[in-house]
Amino acid sequence: MCGIFGYVNYLVDKSRGEIVDTLIEGLQKLEYRGYDSTGLAVDGDDDKAFIFRQVGKVAALRDHIEKDLRPDTDKIFSSHVGIAHTRWATHGNVTENNCHPHTSDPNNEFVVVHNGIITNFRDLRILLKGKGFKFQTDTDTECIAMLFKHIYDTNLKNGHEVDFNELMKQVLYELQGSYGLLVRSSHYPGEIVATRKGSPLLVGVKTERKMKVDFVDVEFNDDPESQFASPNSLRFPSDKTAKPSNSSKFHKSQSRAFLSEDGIPMPMEFFLSSDPSSVIEHTKKVLFLEDDDIVHIYNGELHIHRATKEKGIPATRSILTLEMELAEIMKGPYKHFMQKEIFEQPDSTFNTMRGRIDFNENVVRLGGLKDWLPTIKRASRFLMIACGTSYHSCLATRPLFEELAGVPVSLEVASDFLDRSSPVSKNDVCFFVSQSGETADSMLALQYCIEQGATTVGIVNSVGSSISRQTDCGVHVNAGPEIGVASTKAYTSQYIALVMVALSLASDSIALRNRCISIIQGLKRIPEQIKKSLELEDQIKDICDKHLNGQKNALLLGRGYQFATALEGSLKIKEISYIHSEGVAAGELKHGVLALVDKDLPIIAIATKDSLLPKVQSAISQVTAREGRPIIIVNEGQKLQTNKKELAFIEVPENVDCLQGLINVIPLQLMSYWLAVNQGIDVDFPRNLAKSVTVE
Repeated sequence: MCGIFGYVNYLVDKSRGEIVDTLIEGLQKLEYRGYDSTGLAVDGDDDKAFIFRQVGKVAALRDHIEKDLRPDTDKIFSSHVGIAHTRWATHGNVTENNCHPHTSDPNNEFVVVHNGIITNFRDLRILLKGKGFKFQTDTDTECIAMLFKHIYDTNLKNGHEVDFNELMKQVLYELQGSYGLLVRSSHYPGEIVATRKGSPLLVGVKTERKMKVDFVDVEFNDDPESQFASPNSLRFPSDKTAKPSNSSKFHKSQSRAFLSEDGIPMPMEFFLSSDPSSVIEHTKKVLFLEDDDIVHIYNGELHIHRATKEKGIPATRSILTLEMELAEIMKGPYKHFMQKEIFEQPDSTFNTMRGRIDFNENVVRLGGLKDWLPTIKRASRFLMIACGTSYHSCLATRPLFEELAGVPVSLEVASDFLDRSSPVSKNDVCFFVSQSGETADSMLALQYCIEQGATTVGIVNSVGSSISRQTDCGVHVNAGPEIGVASTKAYTSQYIALVMVALSLASDSIALRNRCISIIQGLKRIPEQIKKSLELEDQIKDICDKHLNGQKNALLLGRGYQFATALEGSLKIKEISYIHSEGVAAGELKHGVLALVDKDLPIIAIATKDSLLPKVQSAISQVTAREGRPIIIVNEGQKLQTNKKELAFIEVPENVDCLQGLINVIPLQLMSYWLAVNQGIDVDFPRNLAKSVTVE
């Protein structure tokens, strides 16, 4: 969803044009997250910031700045703070007025970009209106900017100067909800404060000199009288103030990572972002923030503050080196990221297994689970908690977990799990599956399970994400960056990662040894079989052209392991081509769904070889007996008994029953892609959707 990007240069000369270009390019790398409008803020020609906003794509914002506003792009800044934003509307319509950045007043004293939702914004609006503030937008974010000004002015009125970090603490005391925040102010030139709670945020660090240490110390508030307490709380409106900040203490501390040997300030550049993909072009050195961290950047130094020292929260934040390469987030020869990611699956599935499976010894070794396997094996129940495509990967592998671990498995949609406050015990092991590792509902469910004392396991694609850091243990799926909104390679890699976890749980079982060996050898064949399935693209395009283009509905049938494949294929068709499609368990046809079947309804049936094939054939017979004309996915060379009413057969390679879904989903991904392309739909940015769902 919303993307935020900030750029700070210190003792590095940059023209305004270069700064704007850096912000624009940062936003372009965040476009995949989904958005409807965009904007940025840079230093003006006096104390007032320039604010640029535009409905539509980032390219439209660039054109708006260059053609309509035409600021002086040659002006040089040796130190500067710029912030930018892509908005996915939650409060207020998609209008230029509602675009971020938002300001505190006509003079732009405080400028804010925000990812998330402020749940108490209505109360804040009422109270701020009572203080004389006039709102210009329908957003929740405008409250934050005005709150900064109100608290700053009140402190000043009472003779107290607060530094930017302390002011941020006082504002956060009033906010409820989730947020990733960047704030700049004319009162604190060259400085920026940032924080996160439930929304991702990281800082990239670039310097020509070597930093003294590869971590940043967390600075805890040692004044118990002012821990996150606002001196003028809107919850208790009054003119009383807390213990004043001593302005002589401003910027007293120094960050060890940014100390120079000779005492001369180091030229530095900082890149703040929702996602590492927008930073990798500039630096591979990044620092991931924890919830409630407050970043304060000034004078070429980065400081991290927290109100209190909490148990389990480390006292440093490591500066990590990203393994991601710039080429991974470029389209290359493909027309769309989704197409590129579909065709990357032979490599991405191999990367998920690389170094983890010894195919000669038929052994799975997952370093991220090693120390926790005894605990996981003792579980009385597994819970698999996820959303969307990640939920389907859980559904696809649940039968294997039940077979190999002999433990009951509950499958939960994260939002519904939260709504029910479902009972969780200390003997449960909860698996959280997420491509981004930042999915809001899954994050809240994780916090709930941690509070109940359950063991938590993360299966995520994004290294350094919130779920990967907060779970007890886990597996990175190593699919590489996925930019297209419709998940493809992350699905197949999650699927494989979960299969490897299930195999690890059966590693001591003699009775299951032959079954595990057959699955491991099946995994070995997956990359090559996916590559072969991708050769079906021309046939899939032909089927779309002849039978599916212009259709408004579709029905996908699967049973057993292939029910998840039907659901995942249906979701891809829905979200990319805007065709209403339904994935249905083939055994449920006669319980109502059969009423939809006629000669005009497109039906796709998955009938590859497994123990349930006779029952799937029965379902296909029920369809064709009612004039239905299905497209049937079968294995290569498979002879399926039909009454010759099928529209087409799609033949895919054969694998072990529990892995066949990895192959069967490929033609469905290609089908959804070409259905969308044939309609002229922007495949990578489907309407109303976002890549990373960071709000409830």
